[in-house]
Amino acid sequence: MAEWEIRKPLGTCAGAGRAIGPDEEYIATLVETDGKLERKDYCSEYWTANSPAVYCYWKSVMPRADAKKKIFIDNDMLLAFFDRLATETAEEKVNFRFVLTLVLMRKRILKYDSSRTENGTEIWTVKITGRDETAEVVNPRLTEDKIEQLSEQLGQILQVEFNG
Repeated sequence: MAEWEIRKPLGTCAGAGRAIGPDEEYIATLVETDGKLERKDYCSEYWTANSPAVYCYWKSVMPRADAKKKIFIDNDMLLAFFDRLATETAEEKVNFRFVLTLVLMRKRILKYDSSRTENGTEIWTVKITGRDETAEVVNPRLTEDKIEQLSEQLGQILQVEFNG
């Protein structure tokens, strides 16, 4: 199984090449590069002027070097990312969506409804809180260790902590 190319924010705009200063708002993104999701950050001016093609994005604020890491990604952004991954079939993205599903279930944004098996693949149906709709999620039958590893990678990509 391929690993994700994960990097924490480097404090540099991927488009303009300039430093993103402490306390400055910027746009954090996921872009698809060679079939993998990669994080890139853009300063607000570059983002507004160029609208780079990205898979998913969210606004954030560059932390100070001495600040305790505490960046919040709102539930709507997580759910939008979940929706965006719905049609993906690549193993890496299916695994990513499954772990994101577990996170959203823990946050009570998704609620497990039922499951069925098609051609040896378990498919969960989950209800989306606040919407009158359901979604289907492939259960790739990951081990506990793999779920923990992917949760850490998801947190690193989004620069958030999913504990508690």
